[in-house]
Amino acid sequence: MNQTRQEKRASSLLTVIALSVWTLSSGAARADDTPSPCAALKRIVAAAPDRFTSLQPGDGRSVAQPYGDDARCSTEGVNYQCVWTPHSEAGPTADALQAVAADIASCLPEATHDQNSPSRQHFYLGARASRTEITAITAGAGKLKLVVSAK
Repeated sequence: MNQTRQEKRASSLLTVIALSVWTLSSGAARADDTPSPCAALKRIVAAAPDRFTSLQPGDGRSVAQPYGDDARCSTEGVNYQCVWTPHSEAGPTADALQAVAADIASCLPEATHDQNSPSRQHFYLGARASRTEITAITAGAGKLKLVVSAK
């Protein structure tokens, strides 16, 4: 079946919405005690043009905190990255990855979601020459990794 780009985006958006609803209804995300990842995601993306010099390693922990408590974040060159172990109640690592992608899509609606697989989610913002890329991936046994890259 050959889908157009618009049909693929609509299908991806529906998947993200369904996973967001599932995440909220399953108890994997608790609005009463879990920090919102949106402020952290927006702060990280806003820091991309200056190569993340305004960020501290802990600034990204809120992105992971709804899903894991052991986030380790760092700046490496043109990348800001966080690695963490998802909570068991977040479900399998692939489910937690989908939930992180749902957060990215809902927090950054202007981002284009151009890859959606069980082990990799990719988004980008901006024109090709000055693009900010956001990649969430499985990283080894039971780990997730978020990488925000500046061009």
